[in-house]
This record gives sequence, structure tokens and C-alpha cells, in this order.
Amino acid sequence: MIDHDSTEMPFLDHLEELRWRIIWSLLAVVISVGVAFAVLMQFDVIKFLERPILPYLHGRKLVYTHPGDPFSIVLNASIVLGVVIALPVIIYQLWAFISPALYRKEKRVVVPLFFFATFLFLSGVSLAFFVVLPLAVEWLMSFQTAALEPMITASEYFNFATSMALAFGLCFELPIVILALAALGIVTPQFLNRYRRHALVVCVIIGAFLTPGDLIWTTVAMAVPLYFLYEISVVLTIFVHRRRMRREAQREAEAAAAGHEATA
Repeated sequence: MIDHDSTEMPFLDHLEELRWRIIWSLLAVVISVGVAFAVLMQFDVIKFLERPILPYLHGRKLVYTHPGDPFSIVLNASIVLGVVIALPVIIYQLWAFISPALYRKEKRVVVPLFFFATFLFLSGVSLAFFVVLPLAVEWLMSFQTAALEPMITASEYFNFATSMALAFGLCFELPIVILALAALGIVTPQFLNRYRRHALVVCVIIGAFLTPGDLIWTTVAMAVPLYFLYEISVVLTIFVHRRRMRREAQREAEAAAAGHEATA
């Protein structure tokens, strides 16, 4: 049984509701970014973010070539932090929009899944900043640099660090993507088991492309967790697939019973 009113909402009403859900989510992001900016202004956030590269500047500092660079760095950090702070509101708005179309059992699964997605994203960002970025910087700052004098600009370094962190955060959403595909019936546990070796190769390739560094440790730092998440996805997909099969069997049984009653 579906836990919603039997009268379906007109399409235009759906669009109107979606519009307001998006507006409230954007408003939450704007307020959260403002709060994050006010908080970060009380701390030397640039000094914290530049820690991975400081040991390789030999006592020097990052340089900036535009008067607005420090402000842009703090603003970008505020946007990232603001989005994280606003995630509960965004998740609630998304949940309020899709929940009328879900089964009762699905509702008990979706909310933890949203928070699991947030946890995975933050885990990927943390791994990138605290583990992979220092490894990548160490290798890059020692590659054919004996005859060179480094003059790293703050904007370029932070763009590099932010891109890597976001790439890791998005890649760590792999289980959520696979579970969504399994729920839609696009992939099955048998399919994932059959292409295990291919998945390992893809994880290594992704690790090599997304982690500039020595092509060994940084690649491993990305490929190993990513493949581990793939294996977790395979296990979780088994439960999703079984539930989907039971639901389809129940629908077929109900349809057969309705057909039998109609012909009786």
C-alpha cells in the first residue's frame, strides 16, 4: 500500500510545490553561508587550509596577485561550509517532496540513506584534505624542482585543493548511485558480481586521474576506499534487489487475484 492520498496532485501543483521547496532550500543555503562567513571571519581559516603545503614552501608564504584573493578564498570556504550546514534543510525539503509517493517501508530507509550520503561526502572530503592532498603536494613540490623557485599563489593552490576535495566527496557517493540504480532495476547483484574485476580497474583509473601525485600512494589512497565502497554497494544491493523482487511478486499476485475476481 502506498502511504499517500488516493487523489493525485495535478502536474502544475507538483511544479509549484517543487518551486517552493527549491526556494526554501536556496534560502537555507544563503543564510547558512552568511553564518559560516561570520564564523570563519573569527578564525584564520587561510592559515588552516594552507597547512598541507606550508612545509614545502621553506619558510615562505603563499602569495596572492589580486587584492580580492583573500576575500574570495574565505568566501569559497564559507560557501562549502554553508552548504554542509544547510544539508539538513535541503534533505528535509527533498524528503517532503518525494515522501508522498513512497511506501511506508521505503520511508524508513530513505531518511537514513540521505544522512549516509552526507557522511560519505564528508568522509571523501576529509580523506582528500588530510591524507591525499599532503601526499600529492609532497610529490609535486619535489618533482624536478631543484633548479626552480616556487611561487605558489593562494588562489591556484586553494582551487587545486578544493577541486580534489570535491572530486573525492562526489566519488564517495558511489554506493548511493549504485543503490539508486538497483532500486530502479537497472543493475542487479549478479551484474555487479560479474564485473568486479572491471570495477577494480575503473577505481584504479579514477584514482590515477583524480589524484595528481606519485601515481602510487595517492592512487592507492583513492582506489582502495573507492573499491571498498563498491563492495559495500554489492552487499547493500542484494537487500534492495530482494525487496524489489518481493514487491513485484506481490503486485503480480494482486493483479492475478483482481483478474480472477473479475472473471468470476
